[in-house]
Amino acid sequence: MLNKTQVKVIISGRVQGVFYRARTKNTADRLGIKGYVKNLPNGSVEAVFQGEQPIVTQMIEWCHKGPAASKVEHVQAKETKILSNFETFEIRY
Repeated sequence: MLNKTQVKVIISGRVQGVFYRARTKNTADRLGIKGYVKNLPNGSVEAVFQGEQPIVTQMIEWCHKGPAASKVEHVQAKETKILSNFETFEIRY
């Protein structure tokens, strides 16, 4: 990858119990993004996206909408240091 980046994203609003993680995985797999998504105890969702800069940006834009049943109120994205390469995109529990 030429312009590989890693971004940690926190999504808040009505994002648990609305298939947010499953749809995030579907979208990440379709775009070729690696990383993970998981629910947080406070009702938010955390995701780490690793891939080419333009594709990661596209994934973050998708997070602002999410699946139809969700109501995204805030998306916080922060570029992080790449400590290891993810092999796949997974849902963590």
